[in-house]
Amino acid sequence: MNRINVLMLSAGRRVELVQCFQKAAKKLNVTSNIVAGDCSDTAPALFFADRKYKLPQINEPNYIESIIQACNEEDISLVVPTIDTDLMLLARNKNYIEKETKAVVLISDIKVVENCRDKFNTQRFFEANDIGIAKMYTDEELSNNELRFPLFIKPKSGSSSINAFKVNNADELEIYKSLIKEPIVQDFIEGEEYTVDVFLDFNSTVITIVPRLRLATRSGEISRGKIVKDRVIIEDIKRVMKLLKPIGHITVQLIKTNYGIKYIEVNPRFGGGAPMSIQSGADSCENLYRIMLGEKLVYHENYRDNLLFLRFDNSICLDENMELIK
Repeated sequence: MNRINVLMLSAGRRVELVQCFQKAAKKLNVTSNIVAGDCSDTAPALFFADRKYKLPQINEPNYIESIIQACNEEDISLVVPTIDTDLMLLARNKNYIEKETKAVVLISDIKVVENCRDKFNTQRFFEANDIGIAKMYTDEELSNNELRFPLFIKPKSGSSSINAFKVNNADELEIYKSLIKEPIVQDFIEGEEYTVDVFLDFNSTVITIVPRLRLATRSGEISRGKIVKDRVIIEDIKRVMKLLKPIGHITVQLIKTNYGIKYIEVNPRFGGGAPMSIQSGADSCENLYRIMLGEKLVYHENYRDNLLFLRFDNSICLDENMELIK
């Protein structure tokens, strides 16, 4: 394969991820266009990509056909989703997209996505496989006056910590339940919160596991993080991945407590903080290029420990012709 072009869906603000793919291609001497696809003409990542492609909104009926058109027009080899709302639609249409194009869609099996996107399914899967997770309360249990607070409430298909709250008393519980569509109520878990970047090949073989301690967050996304090679977390993640069997770059949220690991959620896609793990040496972009080149990867921990990452906003300027002013 002489050329490996990548289509990044809903590219939005994923400038770092675009640049990570570009750096990996250059390192491997791979000819590659990173094509940023988005429904907005002013998504920042468009102006850092090699090419840009206007896509409709995800809820529009021609969305999948537009991806197919983009793949064929831009000679795409790999389609990379970046947001949760894409995942079920892509999982359902993976075979169709791949049949109509020369591209591989970086999406896990539909059952995996169903278990990750729906928090009720996540809860049942984790409980059935004896994986640590906070207790989830039934409506009957929530009507019990003997509830012990604090609790935690979130939507069953939520993302980016939107409408996720600590609940301190019964009055707050009733208010949040009235505001949140299809809420899930769990025990509130205290401890050290980690985001774990995991990369698996297309056969669900684990290649890298990078725990990142969440030191500060903003809008549900990590703003300060530290790489920590925590053996307990790494070994437990291996066990979970063998049971779940996703592919590609996976983002896992968990809390390490005095009573063991409690998982929060699994997102089968690149998370916003993925470039931290990539820069530390666990390069998922390079891994994807190598797989597309036919290489067989093996598990390794050749990334730097104890690196501290501080994320910040930046701005770009466009002229009257919508061209980037450098």
